[in-house]
Amino acid sequence: MHTIVLATQKGGSGKSTLAIGLALAAMQQGHAVRLIETDPQGTLSNWRRRRDNAQPVVETLAAADELAQRLATFERAGVTLTIIDTAGGLSALTDAALASADLCLIPVRPSVADVEATAATLAAIRGCDRPFAYVLNQTPCRGQRIAHAATALADEAALDAAGVLALPYIVMRNDHQDALGLGLAVSEYAPGGKSADEIRGLWQWIETRLGVEAPALTHDILIEFQPSPDITPASYQLDAAADEIVATAE
Repeated sequence: MHTIVLATQKGGSGKSTLAIGLALAAMQQGHAVRLIETDPQGTLSNWRRRRDNAQPVVETLAAADELAQRLATFERAGVTLTIIDTAGGLSALTDAALASADLCLIPVRPSVADVEATAATLAAIRGCDRPFAYVLNQTPCRGQRIAHAATALADEAALDAAGVLALPYIVMRNDHQDALGLGLAVSEYAPGGKSADEIRGLWQWIETRLGVEAPALTHDILIEFQPSPDITPASYQLDAAADEIVATAE
């Protein structure tokens, strides 16, 4: 089993929406997924109550000393992926989640304030010596702000951008919030849309980073929803001349 943790100091970065999108993208590739919510705001739990489908299961957790046992239980039950959505700020529970992670994702919007707010989270992750990547989230379709944020994050991590920036960047579109309100993930709400394409592409990037192979689809794992159409995720590159992200089909 692999564990992914979404964490950042700043609220409003889109952690919960990303957790939902990645969970369904992984399920559609055959993973048995559990979501753990440590954020008392309860975004995942509220989403789950609006949802008709029984999967993915969302479990709430309030105590740091319960996390290791919960993850061990998941693994014994055959879960292949756990995604932990943490509260904003740092706490004993967030520290425990970070320490358990196979990959920490730091969602960040392309603004100076959001980039600056990642410093404490990055320090905590490095204190646990865990792998990490930034996810540029809620970005405009194009513009210099994306390029500036990408450069600033790479500088903050003191690493090459290719190693610390997950791809593709996730553009701000209404699909994400519309899906959330209906108890769906964006890949269920608009499976042929650009937002779903980006989330599937991000999941494939994560799979590659973790070295994870999609498990064979089984009746125990396969969920009763219409599979998304096969869409080749776009590969994103920085157009230095225009300072914008352009998508080129592979």
